[in-house]
Amino acid sequence: HLQKSEVRQLATDFDLPNKDRPDSQGLCFLGKVKFDEFLAAYLDDQPGDIIDTETGETIGRHKGVWYHTVGQRKGIGKVLNPKATSRGPWYVVSKDPKRKTVFVSNKYDEDFFTEARSDIIVDDIHWIAGDPPSVLFDEHGKNQRARFQMKIRHGPKIVEGSFVLENPGSGNVKLDKKDGGLAPGQFVV
Repeated sequence: HLQKSEVRQLATDFDLPNKDRPDSQGLCFLGKVKFDEFLAAYLDDQPGDIIDTETGETIGRHKGVWYHTVGQRKGIGKVLNPKATSRGPWYVVSKDPKRKTVFVSNKYDEDFFTEARSDIIVDDIHWIAGDPPSVLFDEHGKNQRARFQMKIRHGPKIVEGSFVLENPGSGNVKLDKKDGGLAPGQFVV
C-alpha cells in the first residue's frame, strides 16, 4: 500500500495531468455542485432552532439538521443571530433530528467537551479476522483495554487510543487526544 504522498510523487514523476489537483474533501460524484445545493435539490427544508449548549438559549435558525455536521465550524455563523455571531467561533456539538434542533458551543475546545470528543461507544463490530484479537482478553479470558491505532474519518490521519470490548458486538474507544468532529454513525477502523 502507498501513502497519499507517495502517490502524489508518482503522479509528478510520470507528469500525469492530475498531479497538481487538490485533494477532494467533499463528495466526488457531485463534481462542482456545492453540497448544500445538492441536499436542497433532494430534501425539503425543515427549519429548526440552533441552541447554545451551555445556556439553552436559542441563538439562530437552520434550514435542516442535515446541512450541519458535528464538529462543523465553517458556515455556522451565517445562520446565527448577529449578537451570537460576535461571541463565536461556534461549533456544532450535537443534533436532534426528531426535534429539528442543532446544538452549538463556543467553548468546544475547553475541558467541558473533552469526553464527548475523546470517548466513543462503538457497536455493530466486524472483525476482519473473524474473532476479536487476543490482546483484548487477559489470561483468564476477561475483557481488558488494549492500545490501537485507528482511523475515524477520511484522509491519512491515524489516531492513537485504547479499546475495550464490552460485549461481543460493542465496545468503548478512548482517544489519546480530543477529536474535532466525532459523530454518530462514523466508522472506526
